[in-house]
Amino acid sequence: MSDNLKTASVLAFERKLDPSDALFFAGSWDARSDHSKWLGVPVREKSVRGTISNRLKTKDQDPAKLDAAIENPNLQTVDVAALPGDADTLKVRFTLRVLPGTGTPSACNDVAYQQRLHETVQGYVNTHGFSELARRYAHNLANGRFLWRNRIGAEKIEIHISLLSNGKADKAWVFDALALSSRNFQADGKVAASLQELADAIAAGLSGARHVLLEVTAFARIGAGQEVFPSQELILDRGRGDKSKTLYTVDGFAGIHSQKLGNAIRTIDDWYPNAEELGPIAVEPYGSVTTQGKAYRQPKQKQDFYSLLDGWVLKGVVPDQGSQHYVMAVLVRGGVFGDAG
Repeated sequence: MSDNLKTASVLAFERKLDPSDALFFAGSWDARSDHSKWLGVPVREKSVRGTISNRLKTKDQDPAKLDAAIENPNLQTVDVAALPGDADTLKVRFTLRVLPGTGTPSACNDVAYQQRLHETVQGYVNTHGFSELARRYAHNLANGRFLWRNRIGAEKIEIHISLLSNGKADKAWVFDALALSSRNFQADGKVAASLQELADAIAAGLSGARHVLLEVTAFARIGAGQEVFPSQELILDRGRGDKSKTLYTVDGFAGIHSQKLGNAIRTIDDWYPNAEELGPIAVEPYGSVTTQGKAYRQPKQKQDFYSLLDGWVLKGVVPDQGSQHYVMAVLVRGGVFGDAG
């Protein structure tokens, strides 16, 4: 082992789970098998008159000032998406490519480092394969985690997944999403057998054994006329009086960003410290959970991606099995990880 081996200053990896955007459709639960009866969910604007409800600073708590502020209405224009009055079910559809080449950089300016990295990844694959990662990815597809807020409060959720070849389904699976936990990756009986078949297909794609393209369709029975929740656009230069919420659309119909789908699918990291409290989080180099403003893999604890990768590749310190899975999952995620310093 070379003592002077250093991390490449240019080191980038492409993602190996590549989802499309998801599109929203509305229809009847009983018409799940008739695709001709499903129409896109449009996004429309709504103007509302809000009230003052934000926390006030001490100087603004004077009763006269508060009364004056309340007299000025909080007018807002927002985007909304909802099922029509004669449709009780949301259909969400996207495709997912599973690509080979995990651990092979798309850019690396150090041949010696790339060779050591290849040996490290190959050692992991020879020992574990991609079965554990694939099992967890399959579970997140089957339990409908990618529906995000649309999953909450649904009466029924059915997930249809097809393995496509030449535009046709080679194999198909149907899952009851609400029967599968979002806190762990356990399953039993026939569901476990179907999940294993799906996981085997994903593992085959990651290993390069075959071309893998999955079509994922979710049906969520949420009630006629109910609001649905597409992705929200980030508008950086929004001016005063502009629309305060802009939803993502494709040709005028609601959808979910591919990045948001990818985040849900890779929510498999329960190897971080004290994971039993929060459950799985998305695979990120520092275990970042933006909704909580917290990083669960701190460099001081040597549990972040960079500490584990450098110890494994540069120093030959093999981490525990869970940390090995985590490091490989970050490589599947992709990103730019060079050491420019």
